[in-house]
Amino acid sequence: MQFDDRLATVLRHRAGSGRAARTQFRQLLDLLGARRGGFERGLTSAAWLRLGALGEAIPPGERAAMIRDRGWHFRNPELAAHLAEDEPEVAAAALSRADLVEEDWEALIPRLPVRARGFLRLRRDLPPGAVDLLERLGIHDRGLPLPGPAEADEAEADEAVAEARAPQPAPPATTEDNAPAAERAFVAAPANDEGAPDADEETAIGALVRRIEAFQRARSEKPASDPSPRLPLDEEDEGDLPPLRGFAFTTDAAGRIDWAEPGVAPMVVGTRLSGEAARRALRTWQRLDGARIALRGAAPVAGEWIVDAAPRFAAPGGHFYGLAGKFRRPALQCAPGAARGGGSGNTGGNTGGNMGGESDRIRQLLHELRTPVNAIQGFAEVIQQQVFGEVPHEYRALAANIAGDAARMLAGFDELDRLARIETGALEPAEGECDFARLCRGLAKQLESVLAPRLSGFELDIPAGPAIVPLALREGEALAWRFLATLATALGAGETVALSLSGESGVMRLDAGLPASLAAEEDVFAAVPQASQGALSAGMFGAGFALRLVRAEAGLAGGDLQRVDDTLRLVLPLLTASGRDSSAMPEREQKRTPEAR
Repeated sequence: MQFDDRLATVLRHRAGSGRAARTQFRQLLDLLGARRGGFERGLTSAAWLRLGALGEAIPPGERAAMIRDRGWHFRNPELAAHLAEDEPEVAAAALSRADLVEEDWEALIPRLPVRARGFLRLRRDLPPGAVDLLERLGIHDRGLPLPGPAEADEAEADEAVAEARAPQPAPPATTEDNAPAAERAFVAAPANDEGAPDADEETAIGALVRRIEAFQRARSEKPASDPSPRLPLDEEDEGDLPPLRGFAFTTDAAGRIDWAEPGVAPMVVGTRLSGEAARRALRTWQRLDGARIALRGAAPVAGEWIVDAAPRFAAPGGHFYGLAGKFRRPALQCAPGAARGGGSGNTGGNTGGNMGGESDRIRQLLHELRTPVNAIQGFAEVIQQQVFGEVPHEYRALAANIAGDAARMLAGFDELDRLARIETGALEPAEGECDFARLCRGLAKQLESVLAPRLSGFELDIPAGPAIVPLALREGEALAWRFLATLATALGAGETVALSLSGESGVMRLDAGLPASLAAEEDVFAAVPQASQGALSAGMFGAGFALRLVRAEAGLAGGDLQRVDDTLRLVLPLLTASGRDSSAMPEREQKRTPEAR
C-alpha cells in the first residue's frame, strides 16, 4: 500500500531561514493548489496555518512573483479564497493563476472581497457563468495594477504640467512696479527681496517647476527603442544595431531568393545564389552543404556567408521548384599566432585561428552547461546529506543517484574542455618526467581485480627496466590510466589482450591488442556516447573519444597513438638522461610550465 506523505514531510521541517521559508511557501502552494480534500484533515489545517505564517515573513512582492510563475497554476478554490485576502498584488497574482471549473468560480466569487473581484475583470478566459455572476454583482470596472515608479512620476508630472498651464490670478498692481499685471503674474522675485511672496507659495512653485523639469529631462534622455531601419540621414548609427549572424531563405528553381526572414527580406529578396556549388545543386537538384557564397548589398548582409539548403519538390507533381535553407556567418577567426598548432606542425594562421575560435565557443558552452549541473549536484547533495533536516531514505537514495549522474557529466565536460584546449594549442604541457613502464605495470595490476570475475585481463610483456618519458607524473598517470582503462572496458568475458612495451632509438612503444568490440569498428577514434556498465567506464563519450584524448595527450608530449591492423600503438619519446630532452622527435616544443613532480 502506498500513501502520499508529501504534506507531512514538508510540515515536519522548520523554516529557520529566509531561503527555507520561501522554499516551504512554494512547496505548500504546490501541494495545496493541486488537490482538494486529498490529505488528512489535521494536516490540511496545519498547512493552512503554516502558509499564513510564512506569508507574514515573506514580502508581498516575492510572494506575488512566486505565484505569477508562468509554469504554475492551481485548481483548488480554497487556495484562491485564502490568497485573495492578502495584499492587492498577491491577490491579483493568485486570481490570474487560478484554473477552476465553472462551478468552483460560481461558488468562489461571492466569497471574494469586493476589491479582489475587480481583478477578475482582467481575465478573458473565465467561463460564461462566472462572467454573468460578475455582471450581476455590479463588477463593471477593470482592476488595474498599481503604477510603477516611472509611471507614478509621469502621472504626477502630467498633472503638474496641467496645473501650470491653468490661468493664475494676477496679483494686485503696486506703485513700485510699472510692469503689466499679466507679466507680473509670472515674474518671480529673488528670495532675499523684501517684496517676495509668501514662503509657502514660493516653495510650492519651485517644487512644481523642478518636477516639470525633471520629467522633461527624463523623457528626453530615454533611448529610442525602435530598431526599424531608417533613411541615411544620420539619424541613427548603424553600429547600434546587433550584427546579423544568420537568416532563413527560400529560392525559386533558378536560384533567385524569393523569401527570407522579415527583417532581412528587403535586403536579399531577388538576389541570385552565385558560385559553382550553388549552380551544381540547382542543376542536379541536390543538397547544398557548407557552400561559401558572397552577397553584395547593405552592410548587414554584405560579405561572405556559409549556406546550407535542401531541395524542394512540389507535392502533386514532384517537380523541383527551389531550395530552402539558411545563411550563416563563418566562424570568427583569431589573429595569426594567437593559437599554437598541434604536434604535427600544422600551424597555419587561418587553421589555428579557426580552431582557436571553435575552442573558445566550446569552452563557453561547457561553462554554461556546468552552471546548472553544478546547481543540480549541490541541491542533490544537500538532500542526500540532510543539511536542512531529516529526509526519508528513499529520497536520499534518489538524491545520491542524481549527484552521481551530475558528477559523471561534469567529468565528461572536463574531458571535452581538455581535448579542445590540447587540439587548439591553448594547453601547455607541464614540466616533469616519469617512469611509464612502472606506471603501466602498477595500473595493470590494479585492473586485474576488476577483470578477474570476467576471466579477462592483460598479458604483460613489460621489461623490468625504467622507461622515462617527458611527462609530469600526474599527466603520465592520467594518460596510462585512460589508455588501459579504455581497453579494459572493451574486454569481453574470457578475453585477454597482449600488452608489450619496448624502447629503441630514443622512442618508447607500447603495443596493445585491440579487444574484439573495438577491432570491429571501422574508426576506433569515433566518439559514440555509451552508458556506463559496471565498475569501469571509458567516459561519457565512449571508448573512441577516450582514445582520441589519449592521442592528443601523447601528441602534446611529442608522441602519437595509431591503429596498426588489430593493434593500438602508443609512442612516446624517451629521455636519454635525467634533466635532458629526448634525442628523438626534435620538433617537440621546449616551452613547459614548471610543476613539482
